[in-house]
Amino acid sequence: MARWEPNAAERLAHAALELFAERGYENTTVIDIAQRAGLGKSTFFRHFQDKREVLFGGGTMNALLAEAIAAAPATAGPLEAVAHALDAAGGEVFTPARREFIARRQAVIAANPELQEREALKNLALIASMADALKRRGVADLTARVAAELGALASTIAFERWSRTTAEDDFSEIARQALDEVRASTAFC
Repeated sequence: MARWEPNAAERLAHAALELFAERGYENTTVIDIAQRAGLGKSTFFRHFQDKREVLFGGGTMNALLAEAIAAAPATAGPLEAVAHALDAAGGEVFTPARREFIARRQAVIAANPELQEREALKNLALIASMADALKRRGVADLTARVAAELGALASTIAFERWSRTTAEDDFSEIARQALDEVRASTAFC
């Protein structure tokens, strides 16, 4: 691939995923990833701080969820605002076109403790991002935190279900169903 082609970050992520699957995470360098993507090392570091970050989108999911919560109708309660964010994630990230990449990404993460740790930290950041977005809507701190945690749980459940499907199932619908189930389950706690 020529260096001038667009989507450098996406190309780097795909190259990294291929190399991690072929050689293992530990045996892959930033230079290997950049070369596989047809780019230079400096381009890699313009997009990602290290090779762990290449599979985690550089915080774009945090911004996507926060923007979607902010864009939810003014009348939406905290969980409905979170559902609006899950809809946005379904429309932008968890799409049929990205299903194979996401499944391969999860397999690579599951095989590497360092990447599992990074994913756990990223998930905590997502929860904080959603809680902050809810607070900016005027939601009380504790309510914002609980809604964000419940949204994250629903998202995890939805992701597990969505990744097991083989059809063109819509992540947003699965996520909303999971959020409804989580909300109903809180009555039994």
